[in-house]
Amino acid sequence: MPVQGLLETASTVIRRAPFAGGHTLEAHGGYLIRIESFRRLELGRLVREALASEGLSGRLPGLHVSVIRRRKVVRLAFAGPQAPSAGASWYVAHEVLPQRLSRAANATVHAYLYEPSSKEEVIAYGNGRRVGGDRVVYDEVDLPVPMEEMDDAAFAHMRSRWPLGHLAYVFGLKREELLGLPRASASAVLALDASDVEAQLEALLPSPQVPVLTFDAA
Repeated sequence: MPVQGLLETASTVIRRAPFAGGHTLEAHGGYLIRIESFRRLELGRLVREALASEGLSGRLPGLHVSVIRRRKVVRLAFAGPQAPSAGASWYVAHEVLPQRLSRAANATVHAYLYEPSSKEEVIAYGNGRRVGGDRVVYDEVDLPVPMEEMDDAAFAHMRSRWPLGHLAYVFGLKREELLGLPRASASAVLALDASDVEAQLEALLPSPQVPVLTFDAA
């Protein structure tokens, strides 16, 4: 049976995932990267140039930066009235920024889309080019067992193998943690043309841990 049938009759819901505090997750997307430091990356300039090459001119959107510090996972997304009108789907439809960011940071950048009512998608970029991706349309998913035999634990396991569940595993996170990144406590909306944007970005990352050297007694 397609997943849509499960949504109408079972307690486990994928289209509107409940979170602690009574929040309901809405559609969102962004770019995810694991990074140690924003220094020398000139992210503000890189984002401005990427937006210009995509045809977005005039007043710039804000850059919403969210961080899970213990894993050094950073989400970048656009915010404010000047954000792309395509909404969450923008991030998997436009490649310039993740291509350039993956090359500049020498790290894999994942563009993702989460549409609770229909689908989820992840596209990976490395060294300036697309290197992989996966997509699940919920209405097209067939359950591995009859619905009456599918409990919440089995359904959660199935979701863990979908694109966002697999990406969360790669980052050492739970799927719910990754989907909750837009509300991460370490987050800020930054002005891309601010003179101190790099310093503001750096302040969101955990301080580097200096190794403690020990010496054996003579």
